[in-house]
Amino acid sequence: MYRNHTIETFDNATTKILVDKTKTGKQRDWQGKKRRSQLTAEHFDKAGLERKAERMNECADTLVFKSTPEGLKLYQAWFCKVRLCPMCNWRRSLKIAYHNKRIVETINEREKVRWVFLTLTLRNTDAESLPETIKAMFKGFQRLTNYKAFKTSVKGYFRALEVTKNRDPESESFGTYHPHFHVLLAVPHTYFKKKDLYITQDEWTSLWQKAMKIDYKPIVHIQRVKPKEKLDDLKGYETQFKKAMKEQNAILEVSKYPVKDTDVIKGNKVTAENVETVLALDNALANKRLIGYGGLLKQIHKELNLGDAENGDLVNVTGEDEVANGTFDVIARWHVGLKNYVIE
Repeated sequence: MYRNHTIETFDNATTKILVDKTKTGKQRDWQGKKRRSQLTAEHFDKAGLERKAERMNECADTLVFKSTPEGLKLYQAWFCKVRLCPMCNWRRSLKIAYHNKRIVETINEREKVRWVFLTLTLRNTDAESLPETIKAMFKGFQRLTNYKAFKTSVKGYFRALEVTKNRDPESESFGTYHPHFHVLLAVPHTYFKKKDLYITQDEWTSLWQKAMKIDYKPIVHIQRVKPKEKLDDLKGYETQFKKAMKEQNAILEVSKYPVKDTDVIKGNKVTAENVETVLALDNALANKRLIGYGGLLKQIHKELNLGDAENGDLVNVTGEDEVANGTFDVIARWHVGLKNYVIE
């Protein structure tokens, strides 16, 4: 069993609970993510993954912020970086979204491109076959990018693997898994006008079927992303990004971290089905790079020195410089009894 923390007694009249808001006033859900992480840790423990359970249970126990005129800025914390940790995946999602925002803006400023959102799927698979299916998908996607049609029509891409769970209460295996790729493509600005560049829905389907070497037609979805407006500055990037991307839900969707905690843990109790899901996903996703860049997007990612969103720093997700001197620390510690962060 992983170690739990001593429950301290607080006078609720004097206890100060952490309230961390964005520039627009939206509260960041530190409490909710921490609770989900501890619930996920319970499932890891039941699954026999005690070391990961211990790390996840202690993830972000203490948060150190710097107080700035714009609000609190996370300055120091320890994140467990377990692949299925809801807290870490939330931070990864923010970092991926920020990276993609910077990359898309930079490319739009320099070149005339259009953006396309591509979803590549396969038939559902069971837990036992999931690791091999995912391995085959990565190989298939690599083949796809080497085809002449892809090289001719695509200037660069961002690729993210997502795995969702199809739950079947009547099934002894607790349902099946649906691995699929979300891909953001940068294409020439004449892509939709020139026949030698444009790839139809049927052609994408045939290319993906060929790349995966399968004997059935997979479901492939292709969607045009409308042009975006320029963002004002880097402050309050979460809100600005969402506002500026109103017509670009595809870009926001592809930037979300591939493993959502609601697909891992259903409900708020430890169940056999959730334990099976934890074991299946932890095994299938081990040592896998769930996101990747290619072509022009990879080039810009490297040029901007954005770092590793999957395994890198989860404290400074926006890449901003250290907070200016003169600010003071706000320390919040997780209180097991109150199930919330308490300001010291």
